[in-house]
Amino acid sequence: MKSLEQFFDFKGHGTTFGTEVSAGITTFLAMSYIIFVNPAILSQTGMPQQAVFLATLFASAISTLFIGLYANVPYALAPGMGLNAFFAYTVVFALGFTWQEALSMVFICGVLNVIITITNIRKVLITAIPEALQHGISAGIGIFIAYIGFKNANLFEFTVSNENILSINGEATTAASGEIGTLVANGGVLPALVNFTDFTTIATVIGLMITVLLIMRGSRVSMLVGIAVTTILTLFIIDFDFSQISFVDNSIVNAFKELGTTFGVIFTSEGLPSLFSQPERIPLMLMTVFAFSLADIFDTVGTFIGTGRKTGIFSQEDEDSIMNRSGNSKMERALFGDSVGTIIGAIMGTSNTTTFVESAAGIGAGGRTGMTSVVTAICFVLAAFLSPLISIVPANATAPALIAVGIMMVSSLREIDWDDFSDAVPAFFASIFMGLAYSISNGIAAAFIFYGLIKTAKGEAKEVHPIIWVSIFLFILNYIIMAII
Repeated sequence: MKSLEQFFDFKGHGTTFGTEVSAGITTFLAMSYIIFVNPAILSQTGMPQQAVFLATLFASAISTLFIGLYANVPYALAPGMGLNAFFAYTVVFALGFTWQEALSMVFICGVLNVIITITNIRKVLITAIPEALQHGISAGIGIFIAYIGFKNANLFEFTVSNENILSINGEATTAASGEIGTLVANGGVLPALVNFTDFTTIATVIGLMITVLLIMRGSRVSMLVGIAVTTILTLFIIDFDFSQISFVDNSIVNAFKELGTTFGVIFTSEGLPSLFSQPERIPLMLMTVFAFSLADIFDTVGTFIGTGRKTGIFSQEDEDSIMNRSGNSKMERALFGDSVGTIIGAIMGTSNTTTFVESAAGIGAGGRTGMTSVVTAICFVLAAFLSPLISIVPANATAPALIAVGIMMVSSLREIDWDDFSDAVPAFFASIFMGLAYSISNGIAAAFIFYGLIKTAKGEAKEVHPIIWVSIFLFILNYIIMAII
């Protein structure tokens, strides 16, 4: 029987068991917010909150364990932010599908993604992306991650003037009146640095300084120490309001009873059969599945490109094997694992389960093998029993790790020829715009569209890989569909 060292090849990947454990815990802490946020969002559709809580944990644990053991990569999967909001607010509330039908669409999306991966489409897409865009995407992921950290640290405040408010609580409006739940405004929003009267922000800045100093000294536990210090400062030294902590009522017995409501519901009469029971809704359903799939695919592709190549997790041999259709490269197995994760999530009872960009925190902490994922998966299982303790770790505590990782990844910008405007424009959208748009897939979409436009204007359209042209068409089609629905 192989030892852990032999199975994961710690030495060959330049890591150790202790580093992998530390990295796995770091990844979990960076993404642990999802186990509380996901139930809060999906329960608005009528799904039992405790059921979604367990579904989130088990889908994340099983998917993360699968990709770690099958692909030997340090990535973690969980229900994706943005995709869960699309599930609730667009598919259920705006389009009128039931949550059971929405879960069925997520399942179809997962099956579609598996087919796309097996038939080599998604794998060829990765190798078809031009080098300048690859570097731009890598840097963009860094900017995106750092921006998440800045938001979690409450370092920014935003001012919205009355005339710039477009909608309140999802309804169009021309005045900022009434009780506001969610608010959408146009470009009149002005970001600014806070005045540091928020003690949680001060704690985060101190934690970030400690993290940076430890990284410079070569510490392998710098991320964890930064998280621990920020947590302690926020909770115990600073006058923190514990009522702000969100606890999920997660009595294990009751939670398992409710899980029976969502587990496998897609195979009941309320799921897949109901989804296809009205022929007139099938075109709308197919468009929705397409939107789910496109966002899921490009979020994953962007995450793998942004975090995997710079750190050596995915090598040149991996890319070559994709082109040779060997079917056994690390990247191929990782893509397959991500696709299977969406299917597992749908069966459990949650929205699209996808590779989390916060995996970069564990990679930044030194994680290089699937052992990191195994540790993160174990943490998800333990969270079923330790959720009150985990919820004590505030969101701002993981901000130093995310910001530090973002700084490391932005170095890819130096590989781009900024003097060549034809490279600079798509690389800009793949990097800077990705962070500003707060979306990996939208950043890649803008980069692809401008890349195709520039190549066509230069008379070099034939140099663009056919897969890129197909992707550009699909992106534009997706925006048209989203405008319609």
